[in-house]
Amino acid sequence: MHKSGFVNIVGNPNVGKSTLMNLLVGERISIATFKAQTTRHRIMGILNTPEMQICFSDTPGVLKPNYKLQESMLQFSESALVDADVLLYVTDMVETPDKNEDFLTKVARLKVPILVLINKIDLSNQGELEQKVGLWQEALPQAEIFPISALHRFNVDNVLRRIQELLPDHPAYFDKDQWTDKPARFFVTEIMREKILLYYDKEIPYACEVVVEQFKETDRHIHIFCVIYVERESQKGILIGHQGVALKRVSTEARKSLEKFFGKNIYLDTFVKVDKDWRNSDRSLRQYGYELS
Repeated sequence: MHKSGFVNIVGNPNVGKSTLMNLLVGERISIATFKAQTTRHRIMGILNTPEMQICFSDTPGVLKPNYKLQESMLQFSESALVDADVLLYVTDMVETPDKNEDFLTKVARLKVPILVLINKIDLSNQGELEQKVGLWQEALPQAEIFPISALHRFNVDNVLRRIQELLPDHPAYFDKDQWTDKPARFFVTEIMREKILLYYDKEIPYACEVVVEQFKETDRHIHIFCVIYVERESQKGILIGHQGVALKRVSTEARKSLEKFFGKNIYLDTFVKVDKDWRNSDRSLRQYGYELS
């Protein structure tokens, strides 16, 4: 019998959800940086074998919204509670169950299997871990708890085995050669955003949105024309840098990663434009692919 199901990954910002997703799927689908709020969308990665299909979803870190973009991000996270066959709640050795009680209350009401994954255990000792496990057993008594280290791949294979056991019997939801629900253009924007997160500080990465305006592919190369939108003229100046040096560095690093990702030569043209206060604009957010209630 074939098994198939949706395994959704949720949790607070910066606990290692995207790193875990990439490990479980075996593809580099979600960008993972040391900065919070790296993931803005719900991203699916599909793991296929002859006997099963696991549709993993990475989601934005749960937070109390300060502007409309964050409201959309929270909607992506909450939607993952609705259609999960198995829920992975990722936490770490630093945070406690009371960090986001509203969301955790919704998790506690679910009737599907819940696996609490306590990540980053390499940063703790046995006594601290036992205390943390006790707190989570009290907060989510119906959940199974797995201490893991996504960075060092510790106990991740056991999590995957348990997911396989919990999957319902069902035909595949997607073609067996499909590994994500996102188009190629989406990964261009994510890789570009990753480089911006790595190379700029303070508000700059969070004020940026990347839009691919052209994506022309041949057998040997891909020509990409993309625009980075920022909220203010001052941010545009910082992003471009003196004589364009900063933007050139980011574009070069993005091009290298894109060539690795697509396995083709990449020609990348990058421009910066201002879309004033786009994070609070319904029009802009819809145009950039965010869902609004």
